Amino acid sequence: MGVQVDPSWWTSGVWEGRPIREFLERRDVAATFRFLHARGVSYGTIAALVGVAPNRAAEITKGARQVTAYDVLERIAVGLGVPRAWMGLGQDATGDARPSFDREMEGSADLPTSGRPAGGRPDEAITALARLRTGLDEALASSTVAPRQLDLIEEAAGEHMRIYPAAPPRVILSRLAAECVEVQTLSRRRQPAAVQSRLSGAAALLATMCADALMRLGNVGEARLWYRTALHAADDSSDSRLGVLVRAQAAMLPYYFGDPQQAVVLAEAALAVTATPSSSAALAAAGRARALARLGSAEQARQAIIQARQMFDQVGDDDSDTAFRFPMKRMLFYLSGASTWLGDTSEAYRVQDEALRLYGPSPSVPIDPALLALDRSICLVRDRRAAEAAASALDAVATLPEAQRTEIVLTRASDVVSAIPARHRGGETTALTDYVRACRESARTLAAGTAALDS
Repeated sequence: MGVQVDPSWWTSGVWEGRPIREFLERRDVAATFRFLHARGVSYGTIAALVGVAPNRAAEITKGARQVTAYDVLERIAVGLGVPRAWMGLGQDATGDARPSFDREMEGSADLPTSGRPAGGRPDEAITALARLRTGLDEALASSTVAPRQLDLIEEAAGEHMRIYPAAPPRVILSRLAAECVEVQTLSRRRQPAAVQSRLSGAAALLATMCADALMRLGNVGEARLWYRTALHAADDSSDSRLGVLVRAQAAMLPYYFGDPQQAVVLAEAALAVTATPSSSAALAAAGRARALARLGSAEQARQAIIQARQMFDQVGDDDSDTAFRFPMKRMLFYLSGASTWLGDTSEAYRVQDEALRLYGPSPSVPIDPALLALDRSICLVRDRRAAEAAASALDAVATLPEAQRTEIVLTRASDVVSAIPARHRGGETTALTDYVRACRESARTLAAGTAALDS
């Protein structure tokens, strides 16, 4: 079993400059396990000595689990040779190591005596009830997530939100999966309401990023299911702002890959659950505007643009490339789509120029400028500049890193081809069509491998 525990460590040992006995008196099991490990006792040996699984011993050591159940504390004291009294685990002359209040209750005159055998021992029902109470104590203790663990999960979600917009979707999906597994594992246990609310909030953000990445890859079915999961988690978190955010983000899927009317429905649902003004509500309003424009509802779309501008002026975010933030450049990105579908090309060009200026010459989020350029290509088609439109669309796709030439971009490039009348399709249109086809083939090859997932 490896290095064994020396009982003398408990009397002479020091941890972090203080006698180890101080940690024992506080029942600081995590510090006790770390103390032993520093003396060469493996976590596997510790787990075997105290009668817990190795992974649970590791969780206790990291502070991810707190030990409060009496019988677990007793096993730790016995297994490690710690004097029980040092951990507040009293022992009477008969060796009964139960807490003193249990012994007091057993002999209390207030308890009915008719259920006790003549010898005074509790009957089987009372004994079974005591075991049940002990198990319940342990279940409640094991279900508690340490505050620091919650902090780390939320910090990890925040870090993913920071890097997500610039990361290729296949890469980010592999990283998000690991975080989702941890949240799933913790959520399967019974958690206090406040803890579960935070876990559900983290799950909503992670699931929304998964859905968005799948949408960018063109996996519409899975993206829809992940948005559904994100919505469930957001509502479970009781944070109304998350409910708005998820619905607003979900409206993008039918806008790019489905029925724009459904995008309007989702955007309106987001606005309907808006309790207080927020940037996510402004996003929903802008998404509603461009979806209405795509449907050809010109007057409604123009009114929606006014509403979106007013909301943004009130609650829009400062410049940021973090996921789910809604700064001016993203607002202009949405307005570009609305003006493009309305056929208001002069306004669209103006909005696109301003947006591209804000994204800068070397944007950290490359996909948005590419989609803006494809909006411009649609405008060029409307202005009867088909050859220029096809050439600019090809350039917009080709300037993206290969891993970013995903289906959401390729579908928009195909929209440019579809918008060009057949009689005006020249060599530039053919080149664009061939390039999109080659990109799709390359994407399928990339998906079949594992290099991107491991990078």
